[in-house]
Amino acid sequence: MSDLLGEYRQVLLALHIISFIAWMAGMLYLPRLFVYHTTADAGSEMSETFKIMERRLLKAIMAPAMIATWLFGLLLFAAADFSQIQQWWMLVKLVCVIALSGLHGLFAASVRRFAEDENTKDQKFFRMINEAPTLLMIAIVFLVMVAPY
Repeated sequence: MSDLLGEYRQVLLALHIISFIAWMAGMLYLPRLFVYHTTADAGSEMSETFKIMERRLLKAIMAPAMIATWLFGLLLFAAADFSQIQQWWMLVKLVCVIALSGLHGLFAASVRRFAEDENTKDQKFFRMINEAPTLLMIAIVFLVMVAPY
């Protein structure tokens, strides 16, 4: 199986990177929508528009991209016979990706709270949490591009 996957390693890697880029686009944009949504009155036309935007971004882009990122990443692991997991940089990268996935879950919960007009977080919270995906992305990219060498 790993021989077959190894033949397609470059394709898997390209699909993994494309998926990650799409996921990060949503992870960077969604909290910005939350910042603006906190200023809209519940039930207003603006609030309802933000609800649609947030739901579509989460369901149509972010969730499929996260799943694809994990799938292609695991296939890349399998192609390498999971040998990379023994390297310190890959373990740290995996922790960062798990943290990013947890943040994705927090954002999904926020979409649900906004949809039900039950958000309790303020604009400042979302401005601060908006930085977390960027920091995790920087760590992940440096770990992959610099640490192995």
